[in-house]
Amino acid sequence: MINCSIGIIAYNEQANIGQLLESLVKQDLFKVKINKIVVVSSGSTDNTNRIVEEWARTDNRITLFAHNQRKGKSIAINEFLNLAEEEIVVVSSADILPDKNTIENLVAPFLDKEIGMTGTRSLPVNSSDTFIGFAVNLLWQLHHFVALEAPKLGEMIAFRNIVESIPGDSAVDEASFEAIISQKGLKLKYVPEAVVRNKGPENIKDFIMQRRRICSGHLWLKEKTGYEVSTNKIFRILRLLPRAVRFNIKNLFWTFGVMLLEFWARCLGTFDIYILKKNPYIWQTAKSTKQLQ
Repeated sequence: MINCSIGIIAYNEQANIGQLLESLVKQDLFKVKINKIVVVSSGSTDNTNRIVEEWARTDNRITLFAHNQRKGKSIAINEFLNLAEEEIVVVSSADILPDKNTIENLVAPFLDKEIGMTGTRSLPVNSSDTFIGFAVNLLWQLHHFVALEAPKLGEMIAFRNIVESIPGDSAVDEASFEAIISQKGLKLKYVPEAVVRNKGPENIKDFIMQRRRICSGHLWLKEKTGYEVSTNKIFRILRLLPRAVRFNIKNLFWTFGVMLLEFWARCLGTFDIYILKKNPYIWQTAKSTKQLQ
């Protein structure tokens, strides 16, 4: 039996936190045991804390740690790491929903001593019938194919409890863990059977804001550590693009539009890092991504 603890990092997540906690306490587990679920609420001003407290009264594994001030996701993660005693720790965004066997599939690979970190597959709930929905689904499908070749882990990750902390000013916490685990000589493993549902942006403004922040975060990480995430390899993405989309006239035009948006967002992210010297580790949330159901 592999013991794990789960850290959920939340900021104004009243729309989803209850559903997420319900999903976690109802996981189908065989080789894995969840010892504790810690919600670190970083400056939430909505009903997030109240909802977590209600769940904590029904399941003694659930604990709330609430900050009065929003300090950034990475600092909140470090607080969770200070509390985690289990051999495996899971870190989750609060705006996702895992399938019933996700934790089992995510944590079971650690029976192999060479595995240092695992990551889930994200399936957006956005409809592909709209341009932005198509863009979100295309990017996550590309993420899937890239991760199959060279693991890029995100949304919900698990790793051996050998990391004391990550830089508090990191805007890309999952990639920061990738860098540390890799430097320790352990393997990264993408687990496509460990599925989480998420929601991408519903408008161009939120799409660009989110992609810009991710780009700048990855560039910051490369400058600080020398580690480059696999999704930054443009030629790999272009090579895998035909596998990620079924081409017809509409999809051809939409794919071209997505490429332009991604290019512009990466230009803005590059501008933030190299010209403005700005690292948005406390970022404005994309409100359209918060209502999964």
